[in-house]
Amino acid sequence: MGMVLAIGFGLGYFGKDYIAAETVMPEVVRPAGSMSWQVYFSPNGGCTDAVVREIRAAKTEIRVMAYSFTSKPIATALVDASKRGVDVKVILDKSQQTANYSEADFLSHSKIPTFIDDRHAIQHNKVIIIDSATVITGSFNFSSAAETRNAENLVIFRDNEMAHRYLANWSMHQQHSQIHQAR
Repeated sequence: MGMVLAIGFGLGYFGKDYIAAETVMPEVVRPAGSMSWQVYFSPNGGCTDAVVREIRAAKTEIRVMAYSFTSKPIATALVDASKRGVDVKVILDKSQQTANYSEADFLSHSKIPTFIDDRHAIQHNKVIIIDSATVITGSFNFSSAAETRNAENLVIFRDNEMAHRYLANWSMHQQHSQIHQAR
């Protein structure tokens, strides 16, 4: 099933005025050998719910790299995972350390090791790696705006090799990041 996109051109061929209407695309899972994937789109396409569901299913470890991270449901799911014994570690962009009681503070106060990557102009990754087998990525920032207002995409891959490559990249960034000092 594909996304339905209706476009009406108001003032001539490829005119400036057009109307686009989207319907929510249902969850899709397609096996490709040992890999499977799911794709979501926002606004209001279930991205946050999909991330929270994957975090809740984690058994051993979760690694996060995020640029904008203001989503309470995702932060709460990470804390809950940590409380049930999942090894959770997070790398955030330096912009996340300046907000008063940011998600960086929330995670740090919840005893989740939270690192700030300030080596780059921006640490623009949006990645969650779960149990060395699942990779969540896409343009979707872990924020309310990404879920409700922005045009974003989120892809969940289940593939051990891909997960190991993302973990290696996460480790590289963690090595040059500083532990976040919560306020």
